[in-house]
Amino acid sequence: MIQSKLTKKDLKSDQEVRWCPGCGDYAILNAAYAALAELGIKKENFVWVSGIGCSSRFPYYVDSYGFHTIHGRAPAFATGIRTANPELSVWLATGDGDGLSIGGNHMIHVLRRNVDVKILLFNNEIYGLTKGQYSPTSPIGHRSKSTPFGSVDRPFNPLSVALGAGATFVARTPDNDVKHMNQTIRQAAAHKGCAFVEVYQNCVIFNDGAFDEIYDKKVRKERTINLQAGQPMVYGTEMDKGLRLREFHVERVSAEDADVWDPHLESPAKAFLLAQLDQDPDMPNAIGLLRQVEAPVFEHDVRRQVDEATEKKGRGKLADLIYSSDTWEVD
Repeated sequence: MIQSKLTKKDLKSDQEVRWCPGCGDYAILNAAYAALAELGIKKENFVWVSGIGCSSRFPYYVDSYGFHTIHGRAPAFATGIRTANPELSVWLATGDGDGLSIGGNHMIHVLRRNVDVKILLFNNEIYGLTKGQYSPTSPIGHRSKSTPFGSVDRPFNPLSVALGAGATFVARTPDNDVKHMNQTIRQAAAHKGCAFVEVYQNCVIFNDGAFDEIYDKKVRKERTINLQAGQPMVYGTEMDKGLRLREFHVERVSAEDADVWDPHLESPAKAFLLAQLDQDPDMPNAIGLLRQVEAPVFEHDVRRQVDEATEKKGRGKLADLIYSSDTWEVD
């Protein structure tokens, strides 16, 4: 699979990119082009899988193999593709509706199984393709076409969902920081196992400015903290503020007293605390790497079982399986 590096141009398909002007998806696509080009993988060995939604146009725009599947079922397709051919680099593009609503069941299972699939979940806190209904990540009180008086649903926290499902790699990145996205996508690509990346993605038409108070360039350094393995948890315009984890809460401290972040802890408890900082308006919002641990990879274990059975019983024939003892004749 390894070859000389591609260029971004090598990965661009001949399809016209069609998102609304100003959509954050353009930036995500360009960051993906840049990250994938650096991996040294032949473009025909990439496979992009998607469900339904604005994000799900990704397979058309990458000059590789791809599947535009049905709503919420992309994780099942991606699992089958990766299991059938572990030599492929399988990527999944999904949204907060596609991945956490109709596809929530499939999402948690690809995460818990630790299938070596890389998931980019575009979170714009709205249904964009179907014109502005509220989604599983829309905040309480959000007014939309389907919640004219304000949503009363408690929203999902995508990072907490991934951590709760046992994901071995969990990260978050904003769509207005291409350098950070590129770095995060490359980290996900290097991980052995299922990688889950939430991307804060602005929908300029139906939910414009949803993340401005967090990631607008004027406030980003004060309102976000970039978690990096082995680095102090510091933030702020002057990088003079820090976070310290004590028992079951997070404290704001001076930069000198900040804890060093370790995403490789076996327990996801500390990562959970940081994932939920977005519920506290007085705390910075966590971006960067929240968790990265090693665990058995699903398709490796499946292939091992197949190889062991084949060695003991031989390859067998499909006809013999079809007409085995668990069949009967009907007159």
